[in-house]
Amino acid sequence: MPQTPSAPDAPDTAPVGGISASVTASALPALRRRIQAVLIASQILGGLGIAIGVSLAAVLAKDVSGTEALSGLASTASVAGPALLAMPLAALMASRGRRSGLVLAYLVAVLGAGVVVLGAVIDNFPLLLVGLVGFGAGSSANLAARFAAADLAEPDHRGRAIATVVWATTIGAVLGPNVAAPAGESVAGLGIPATAGPFVWAAGVFLIAAAMVALLLRPDPLLTARALAGPEERGEAGDRSLKAGMRAVRASARARLALVTVAASHTAMVSIMSMTPVALSHHGAGIQLIGLVISVHIAGMYAFSPVMGWLSDRLGRLSVIGLAVGLLSAAALLAGTAGASHAQTTAGLFLLGLGWSAGLVSGSALLTDSVPQAARAAVQGLSDFTMNTAAGVGGLMAGLIVAKAGYGWLNAVGACLLLPMAALAVRGTVRRG
Repeated sequence: MPQTPSAPDAPDTAPVGGISASVTASALPALRRRIQAVLIASQILGGLGIAIGVSLAAVLAKDVSGTEALSGLASTASVAGPALLAMPLAALMASRGRRSGLVLAYLVAVLGAGVVVLGAVIDNFPLLLVGLVGFGAGSSANLAARFAAADLAEPDHRGRAIATVVWATTIGAVLGPNVAAPAGESVAGLGIPATAGPFVWAAGVFLIAAAMVALLLRPDPLLTARALAGPEERGEAGDRSLKAGMRAVRASARARLALVTVAASHTAMVSIMSMTPVALSHHGAGIQLIGLVISVHIAGMYAFSPVMGWLSDRLGRLSVIGLAVGLLSAAALLAGTAGASHAQTTAGLFLLGLGWSAGLVSGSALLTDSVPQAARAAVQGLSDFTMNTAAGVGGLMAGLIVAKAGYGWLNAVGACLLLPMAALAVRGTVRRG
């Protein structure tokens, strides 16, 4: 078992969660770099797998269901997976560490992708939705990885640690939508619809990511962080339960602001993004153009996250939360009034991704700052459950809103979701001042 560092000149040889803390703190920087490198590599693969499938999920759902009103259920199902898995994953990670949870999430995504393909082949819409629920577990892994990056980070570098791992998703996520067309062509003659081909490729990518994490994410960052913590901060097993996590959130106004920030940012982004391919197709956009627009959106989500992390550490979490509100509001205005202007839609989707990045990074860092170490895994799981449940409802409503009122009204509703987030941020700023 690899050794992990303890405080300088005060080695602690008592094992915690299978981790032996018996090396000086001088080894900690190297350990941080190695853990981060593994997380970055897995994020690249995870981002690729997610983006390959999600780029055409709404179109596939529309083709199989035969109606545009149900196409939003693709987004709902894909975020239902992370919502359903968030609390069990949090409990698993709290007891056995990050590695077990990440591997399980990737394997569930592999199974889900296979079920999506089967549902498309036999033209069974309910089965397709079940598969998309499982496929969404890939997002669970990528979301949980950002907290794994924060486990060993210094407090004043948590924003940057989270942002670096989020940024790594850029490589795979930007490439993914552009791989969708070749993936569709690759299944020609196999009896698999072209819009389901991307899920075949995604299954293979997730399988590789699971193997990488299982073999290389050692020692486990969460268990190592506990081994390095003092007895009071480490807490007992009961302090790591989901109930203890809920108590920690109720006790902290900043933790509640963090939860609202992450949930509102994610819900607004998912709701608008999920129906953008349908809106573009109404104005004559083909698969290649839709893929390009989604790629630009995903670049906004991930490519500038290091900037958001740096700003979060330097200017403070609340300042970047305010920036997220401004960016997401501007995105809704641009996309909602774009009409047939593909360039304006693209600009709006880029800002939508940028605002999501600001909200996710600052909110995640604030959440980690605001609760005790022992409760963090449970609170982080609660955050992912909240954001994905809210986004699932948003995705469901998005299809209905577009079908009944139009894409412009969807963006207006998305902007309204930001009001609680803005109010709590202003309240927190006034109290701090």
